[in-house]
Amino acid sequence: MADVLVLRAIRGNARNLDLSFKKLRRVPKAVTRLRALSRLQLRNNLITELPAELQALGNLTELNLGNNSIEVLPEVLKDLRRLKKLHLFGNKLDKLSPSVFEGLENLVFLNLSNNKLTTLPQEIYRLAELKYLNVNNNQLESIPSKLCLLQQLCELHLANNNLKSFPHDIGYLTNLKKLSVPRNQIQELPEELCILRNLRVLDVAGNQLHIFPTKFLQLKLDEFYYEQNPLLEKKLISSTQQNEVLTLQEITARYIMKKLKGNSFNLNTGLKDYPEARKILDRASICALCKDSFLNTWLECVTFVNITQETSMTRPVHIIPVRALLCSYKCFNETGHEFYGIAVP
Repeated sequence: MADVLVLRAIRGNARNLDLSFKKLRRVPKAVTRLRALSRLQLRNNLITELPAELQALGNLTELNLGNNSIEVLPEVLKDLRRLKKLHLFGNKLDKLSPSVFEGLENLVFLNLSNNKLTTLPQEIYRLAELKYLNVNNNQLESIPSKLCLLQQLCELHLANNNLKSFPHDIGYLTNLKKLSVPRNQIQELPEELCILRNLRVLDVAGNQLHIFPTKFLQLKLDEFYYEQNPLLEKKLISSTQQNEVLTLQEITARYIMKKLKGNSFNLNTGLKDYPEARKILDRASICALCKDSFLNTWLECVTFVNITQETSMTRPVHIIPVRALLCSYKCFNETGHEFYGIAVP
């Protein structure tokens, strides 16, 4: 039946060919005669590899190899330079060959869900036009930092993996609109996530989150899913407070940053000759209460925010804990604020 379909396609100089659900163990070689072919469907077969002759399909823009038995990413894919959509879901991939990415610079859509991947190669950054990446239901333990160089990426799906954290470079994904990472083991969201101004959908349900980043409310989310996380609860307990003992570096840095806040021209000019000092000061935090700058995270607190009142989201969201940093016990002991110290068990 598959051969008949291929012959018909050859006679008609077809641009589309669907060989799905044909129990194929290999791709019919006659397919390579379809030089005008743009879309090839091979999903739900028993294919384990692709023939090298497939490189003849120079006009191919979409290839669907979903639900087959491919264990190794076929090298011939790098020769399909016009490819824009690639489906590899439901195979047996446990690693990806970095060299394949060299020829897929026009790829826009990549679906790798339901495989056995434990890592993604750093070379994934070569997919410069990629807008959609799905790696759901794999065994990823980390995300390569260079994935965050995919400036065109709009959707990133990483559900049901073994992720424990995000790279801090996630802030470079400036066009990201949807981030879906439910049912992982993520313990903390990086502060850099909060600078993703285009992010509209965030799904972090079913992780190990206790608290959200300090600038979380700066996100302009339309949808937010956070259920089944062990979030901090507002439980008041008494504590013994000690006077802070600041290091010389901390005292000096606070003094300099206060002067800079007052637009000290001489100090600003002088710091240009000390780039290392400037780097240290650039890492400073802002006290949530007095708004003064400080270096080290000395007093970590939490505030409980009703996010539906602070955002335009229509989906009901209850009160969530958001991290807050205070510069001293003096600020912490001020009356009238709603910051609570985080008790360490």
